[in-house]
Amino acid sequence: MISFFHYAIEILPDMLSGAWVTIQLAVVCITVGILFGMVLGVARVYSSKYIYWIVTGYVEFLRGTPCLLQLFFIYYGLGDMGLLLKPVIAAGIALGINTSVYQAEYFRGAIQSIKPGQMTAARAMGLSKWKAIRYVILPQALRLVIPSSSNEIIYMFKYTSVAFAVGVPELLAQAEINGAMNFRYFESYLLAAIIYIIMVFTVAKIMAIIEKKVYVPGLQLMQ
Repeated sequence: MISFFHYAIEILPDMLSGAWVTIQLAVVCITVGILFGMVLGVARVYSSKYIYWIVTGYVEFLRGTPCLLQLFFIYYGLGDMGLLLKPVIAAGIALGINTSVYQAEYFRGAIQSIKPGQMTAARAMGLSKWKAIRYVILPQALRLVIPSSSNEIIYMFKYTSVAFAVGVPELLAQAEINGAMNFRYFESYLLAAIIYIIMVFTVAKIMAIIEKKVYVPGLQLMQ
C-alpha cells in the first residue's frame, strides 16, 4: 500500500494532465451535444415529415453504431479520403455527434411532455411557430430535460476514454503510458479509476445543484 502511494505521487502530475485533457474534451463534447441535440429534438417534433425522416434516420444510424467505430471512421476513414484531422479534433467531433443523438431523444421526450395547448395558446397570442418554440416550449423543455440529460453528461466523462485509441493524451492514455514505462499497470489503472470516480462524483453533484436551482414546483403537474 505504501509503495502504491509513493508511485501514485510520482505519476500524479502526468495523470492530472491527462485528467485536464479529459475534462476539456468532455466539456466541448457536452456543449456540442446539447446544442445539436436540442436542434435535432425540435426537428423531430415540429419539422415537416421529410425532415423528420432524415433526422430520424441520422439519429437511429448513430445510436445503432458503436462510438469507437464512429471515432475510427472520422479519424482513419476521413484521413483515408484526404481529410486529416488532429486526434483531439476527431475525438471531439465523434463524441460530440454521438452524444447529440441521445440528447436529441431527451429533448424530444421533454418537448412532447408539454401539452399541445401551450403551443396553441402561444400561437393565439400572435407568436409565430418558431417564436413559440423558442419562448414558450424550449424554456420548459430545458428544465424538464435536466434529469435525463444529466446522465449523459456524467457518462461523457467516461466516454472520453475511447479517445486514447487515436492518441489523445487523456486520462486513460496517461495510465497506459505510465503503466508501460514502469511496468506497473495495476497501480496506474487503479489511480486512473480513482480520478474518474472523483470527476464523476463532482459532476453528479454539480448537476444535482443545477437541477435543484431550476426546478419549478408544479411544472410537471401543469404539463
